[in-house]
Amino acid sequence: MNKRKQLKQTGTAKWRFYTVFGLIALVFSALLARTAYIQVISPDMLRAQGDMRIKRTLADSVLRGMITDRNGLELAISVPVETVWADPKKIAESNSLSKEREWRALADILSLDVAETKQRVSANPQSRFVYLARHVSPAMADYVEHLKLPGVYLRAESKRYYPAAEVNAHLVGITNIDDIGIDGIEKLFDEALTGEEGKKRILRDAKGRIIDVLEEEAPQQAKNITLAIDQRIQTLAYQELKKAVQYYQADSGSVVAVDVESGELLAMVNNPSYNPNNRKTITPSAMRNRAITDTFEPGSTAKPLAVLAALEFGSVNANTIMNTSPGWMQIGGRRVRDSKNHGELTLEGILKKSSNVGTTKLALSLPSENFLDAFYNAGFGSDTGTGLLGESSGIFYDRRRWSDFELATLSFGYGVSVTPVQLAQMYATLANGGIRRPLSILKLDEPLPGERVFSHSSANQLIRMMESVTAEDGTGKKAAVDGYRVAGKTGTSRKAVAGGYGNDYVGLFAGLAPVSNPKIALVVVINNPKGDQYYGGDVAAPVFSKVMGGALQILNIPTDKQDADEIQLAQIKGARPDA
Repeated sequence: MNKRKQLKQTGTAKWRFYTVFGLIALVFSALLARTAYIQVISPDMLRAQGDMRIKRTLADSVLRGMITDRNGLELAISVPVETVWADPKKIAESNSLSKEREWRALADILSLDVAETKQRVSANPQSRFVYLARHVSPAMADYVEHLKLPGVYLRAESKRYYPAAEVNAHLVGITNIDDIGIDGIEKLFDEALTGEEGKKRILRDAKGRIIDVLEEEAPQQAKNITLAIDQRIQTLAYQELKKAVQYYQADSGSVVAVDVESGELLAMVNNPSYNPNNRKTITPSAMRNRAITDTFEPGSTAKPLAVLAALEFGSVNANTIMNTSPGWMQIGGRRVRDSKNHGELTLEGILKKSSNVGTTKLALSLPSENFLDAFYNAGFGSDTGTGLLGESSGIFYDRRRWSDFELATLSFGYGVSVTPVQLAQMYATLANGGIRRPLSILKLDEPLPGERVFSHSSANQLIRMMESVTAEDGTGKKAAVDGYRVAGKTGTSRKAVAGGYGNDYVGLFAGLAPVSNPKIALVVVINNPKGDQYYGGDVAAPVFSKVMGGALQILNIPTDKQDADEIQLAQIKGARPDA
């Protein structure tokens, strides 16, 4: 009996031994299999999990590049600001929303609704990032930090600031809240202005301390953009244009100034404008750069092309006299009129008195191809080369056949539409002795190659004729500048409406100075002035005079009118018998 018990106990002991051994072996095998799976078959997932805890990539931010004028004056700069953001998961874990007083203070300083703010940070407790306020001031950031709300943090960012504000708004443009260019130079050169952030991959311990730098990429610094404009001339042009637009209650206005020798744009302004530092007040219509987008019929400012075409073809010379009597002429059942009967006029007189009949007779005396070439060569119907976003090429129809009346109206600036910058390029071409250069919004080390489109002698003869326009008895006498000889042309064009022309006008003056050695070409456009004064000689010429006079002085260009007067006086004395 005892022996049977002993055998039974021995069998039970063996069974227990094998069971325990089997369980241990099974556990060991499972651990071995799991280890093999982790180490051999699928190590990447856990390695990634480990890296998430100890490895981080830090960004070395780069400030957006500056935009400056030709003299280095800042037109757009980036300033450091703070952004307030929240971690909803951290807020939920720390029961941060129970701090009622702190959340109310946070909402007050950020001008937020406290209930709405709480709802935003509690809507998704698993989320890790929610913006509360972008680009707050340093004082506000200090206050937020002082509240010490769990789950609410600050992040360093940069904000674009425009020192000249509305003066340069249409040209420089603007960035969005993420510092990405969305208009003007900011958009055109966004890639160069942005640069690339540097990256640093680090290894850190459980307390967040950096223990090793694994990899480092140096940042690519953003580039600065130097514009061709002179901020002194830009500011002067904007101030004078704004006063004129407001005084004449005009819809809008534009001024464009060009360096004759290089083709650089010294000024480009529009009014009304907007303040790029206050995005809340900006509307799409206010952002339009009218100097390159808006087109108009140039009216009498295009008349010099009719005279120039006739000089180039050789059908007339500087001493030719045209009979404009009786002040009108019939063409195919339609009439071309002057303001009054000017009788016999020289080419200079045609420009001085702005005779439609005179330019019509010149245009019809030429082969149509030669006459039309003058407009093509002036750059009408093509872009000016600035590369600015949204620039219009204007409208110049490429027709096979032109009627005499169409050629007649073209001679005094109707049937073609141009932008202010195109008209400025035309006058810069005349001032440059017939060489047309692409216009540049960037400061140039060397002028861009130009193309001769008019002869030097014809262009110079035309300029001397246009000088009479600013004489005391000329239509553009209000454009005269003390001490300087000025050549130019007034223009008053009616605005087209459905079925013909309405009663709205565009007042223009385009010109150059000084005549003895032209340096600046300038165009002034006043769109739809109200009241009795709407002629270009009344509304645009005074603005031209003030801007041109100021620009010539700013650039230290010597006066030339006194020298011309002394030469003329000497010639008169020399002609007298008793001299």
